[in-house]
Amino acid sequence: MASGWRACLPGTRFVAPDAPMHHRYGHQWFSTEGNPLDPERIQSAREAFDELINRAVRHEGFADAHDRVSFVGISQGAIVALDAVASGRWKVGALVSFSGLLAPQPVSPASNSTPVLLVHGENDATIPPMASRLAAAQLGTAGFKVELDVERGIGHTVSSAGSQKALSFLKKTLQ
Repeated sequence: MASGWRACLPGTRFVAPDAPMHHRYGHQWFSTEGNPLDPERIQSAREAFDELINRAVRHEGFADAHDRVSFVGISQGAIVALDAVASGRWKVGALVSFSGLLAPQPVSPASNSTPVLLVHGENDATIPPMASRLAAAQLGTAGFKVELDVERGIGHTVSSAGSQKALSFLKKTLQ
């Protein structure tokens, strides 16, 4: 997505860190074997996420400008980004979640100034779209400004329409 968004978001720096765990299809933040939402796994993923993102934010010169940082995550990346903001650990300029879910936890209002866009395919068989609907409700209750787009006929992927919606959201919230 970054290569397609660069022209529309001039001056924006894009960083796409890999999750720390190797997987046969690439990388992952946590194992999907057994109970992927086990509290110990969530804590381990939190520590890895915070370490990786802190390093990237410092490297890019935004350590004191989190309001100019946005998280865009897909599937597990969306899960850890939602967790980071909903737990109150990260207050950033914007959050876009594609096909994600909010891990079971109380939602802290500490980061509720972060606008959130949830995009989910109606035909997602990996993470049902109800997960984003529930996340939208939980975040909304904690005072977050949330937009939800459940895309008709789309599965566990990022559609071109979803990518365009995210780009428009980022342009609106960060500029």
